[in-house]
Amino acid sequence: MEFEAERMTGEADAKTLARAIGAVDPDAKVDVDVDTKIIKIDSWLLAEEFLIAFEDAGYKAKISKG
Repeated sequence: MEFEAERMTGEADAKTLARAIGAVDPDAKVDVDVDTKIIKIDSWLLAEEFLIAFEDAGYKAKISKG
């Protein structure tokens, strides 16, 4: 699944988002691209669970690919 994070501007944001994802699913494979603001996650969990984690971390994100 892919998400687009509006406010991501640098590596610190990428690390914060990766930690938020890891808190939801420690086994998820994560790829955060700061330049395109795209977060790719390989997980068995539902995308909505990650949206909640992003919001809790202070980021507004939307699903770009389910």
